[in-house]
Amino acid sequence: MGKIVIFTNMSLDGVVQDPDGKEDFRLGGWFGQFGGKDLEEWGKVAYAEALRTKAFLLGRRSEEWFGARWASRGGELADRLNSLPKYVVSSTLEHPKWTDVTVLTGDVVDEVSKLKQELDGEIAVYGSYQLVRTLIEHDLVDELRVFVFPVVLGAGERLFGETSDKKPIRLVENRTVGDGLAFLTYEVVRAA
Repeated sequence: MGKIVIFTNMSLDGVVQDPDGKEDFRLGGWFGQFGGKDLEEWGKVAYAEALRTKAFLLGRRSEEWFGARWASRGGELADRLNSLPKYVVSSTLEHPKWTDVTVLTGDVVDEVSKLKQELDGEIAVYGSYQLVRTLIEHDLVDELRVFVFPVVLGAGERLFGETSDKKPIRLVENRTVGDGLAFLTYEVVRAA
């Protein structure tokens, strides 16, 4: 059975919007403010995470964003990302930007539930905060792995939105990456 793992970068106050500054968000580009050892070590963790991943689950905009940035790149991380199967939730996507894409056009909850049954291993969700919110609301997420960047933006789209009820999670690992990034791993607590 598949395991849905959210893998994301966010600011200390939970903002996930426009980390590279290319979406015209006035506070975008916060990811690139951190360089040197932080991003070098971030890359090592991202590569290790990619090696654990069996497939990606993405929203349409994230597929476009990642496809435009990674499809033409080379190197260990790019090669790994490009080689993985990708499942994209969208009712409008006709021409994927990335390779090995299957478009899921039906009901999100049904499609992802089927995907979890069909695949073994980790199904990573990169970006896709609107999709993440839906997956959390419908108890389809198994784990969250979050890089917290030490910056407060004060505005922007945040990872978590409103939910119909509490969603308990448990911290299972925390570590510092580089000189100032926190990498936190949370497990979703299921009712017994």
